Amino acid sequence: MKKNVSDWDALISRLEKQFNSEISLKGILYLIGIQEVNQGIRPFDKEEKVNVLHVAICKLLIPYGYFSFEKIDSDGWPHYKELKPLKSLSDSEQKSLIKKAILNFFN
Repeated sequence: MKKNVSDWDALISRLEKQFNSEISLKGILYLIGIQEVNQGIRPFDKEEKVNVLHVAICKLLIPYGYFSFEKIDSDGWPHYKELKPLKSLSDSEQKSLIKKAILNFFN
């Protein structure tokens, strides 16, 4: 690997080797969400997949003060309380923050 490859590119490379497939930001969020939901390997419907991504984002942004953990519901899904609006950031700022949070998650 080149010495000037960013931490993000190194993480992408590592995950692509591990899963033997290309991986996107959404794919990484999905992996984190699946881990956090902790329901094992099972099919998720479209709404559940959106919820898995939401769980990942909430979990990742706790250290940055955007969310706090609230509870696990009776179906085993984690719930978070929004502390400050993520929408106050531009799309590019949100993406940058999420990437930073993912790098911290994997470190």
